[in-house]
Amino acid sequence: MLQAVNVSNKNTAKLWRMTEPEKNLQDYSAPDEDIIHFIVPADCAGLRLDQALARLMPEYSRSRLQEWINQQQVLLDDSSAIPKQKVWGGERLLVLPQVHMSDQPYLPEDIALDIVHEDEEILVINKPVGLVVHPGSGNWQGTLLNALLHHDSRLADVPRAGIVHRLDKDTSGLLVIAKTLTSQTNLVRQLQARSVKREYLALAYGELRSSGFVDLPIGRHPSNRIKMAVTETGKPAVTHYKVEKSYPGCTLLRCTLGTGRTHQIRVHLSHLKHPLVGDAVYLKGPQKCAPELRDLLSNFPRQALHATRLALDHPASGERMEWHVPLPQDMQQLFNQIERALNGSE
Repeated sequence: MLQAVNVSNKNTAKLWRMTEPEKNLQDYSAPDEDIIHFIVPADCAGLRLDQALARLMPEYSRSRLQEWINQQQVLLDDSSAIPKQKVWGGERLLVLPQVHMSDQPYLPEDIALDIVHEDEEILVINKPVGLVVHPGSGNWQGTLLNALLHHDSRLADVPRAGIVHRLDKDTSGLLVIAKTLTSQTNLVRQLQARSVKREYLALAYGELRSSGFVDLPIGRHPSNRIKMAVTETGKPAVTHYKVEKSYPGCTLLRCTLGTGRTHQIRVHLSHLKHPLVGDAVYLKGPQKCAPELRDLLSNFPRQALHATRLALDHPASGERMEWHVPLPQDMQQLFNQIERALNGSE
């Protein structure tokens, strides 16, 4: 027996929750009651299938609906379809909604943390290379957030498990975590007021002779959505840099953030034609450097960027606190190899 209810006052579609198996969806493992049946209304005539579904199921994003269609979890008149396929009204749609990983509660995972400081209000960690900070596409498990939930179950009551700023997966160094809602609010306000100070050590191609700063807006790249770029429509971004040590064809910089935009140091230095060594996203083509360093630098497997210093006002006491961590092993080894190569030793 099929039970019908109106879906929306914008159309005359009817929806049924199936109470008996649908022979055309026997390959699906979901319970029969999770299957949804639509009759395409006349006012959807001429729309693409994904557009029609977006009208009928407005609680889901267009990208999610397209994913279901591509995975053959949507049948049009008992046959698989494609998102661009047109509908004309009266067609029979069968939809099997799939719970997305982003809709699932995040699970605690026993992942080791390098804890630099911890008290009742904050946690400061030294993030290793390769650890994703927050779950996202392709990385729904094994993240810092999962590790934090295992470290302290009370963080499940704090949005994003207390994460208030991030480092890229292949950037190492210091991060502060809020352990309470009050501390999270305080730290977010400090970040907005730019009273949280963050310093990075970065190895960039080219020889920068003096210190300086970049004050250029950063936004999503106009044609490559996984990249950021200097763009007039971006948000204000300021990066200060100081020369720590120069090598033939590369320079060790100490960078200080005036703002906290995604990929900020990487984008600004790339814009200056001094991309980070090992940066697979913003490094374009071979770079000039001393012949004895060429292989060392080109083979470094990640962007040579490390968050070495963090300073902030403690959310509870107001005391100014500061932490420093040395270079991780891979970057320290790279500098040791550079020194040996330039000195002619093996």
